Amino acid sequence: MDNSYFVGWGTLASINAGIAQGKNRSGLNWFILSLIIGPIATVSLVIIEKKRDPSE
Repeated sequence: MDNSYFVGWGTLASINAGIAQGKNRSGLNWFILSLIIGPIATVSLVIIEKKRDPSE
């Protein structure tokens, strides 16, 4: 298999982790989930709303 496939999938997982952290969600969990389901996790992150901070 071509190595660029794995690089692209890893990059997508990293981007998803950043998006998740911006929405007050666990970046590590979303990174791992993205490695498994990839673009489906991206769509899910775009759809879900930002998690409220308990201190607010």
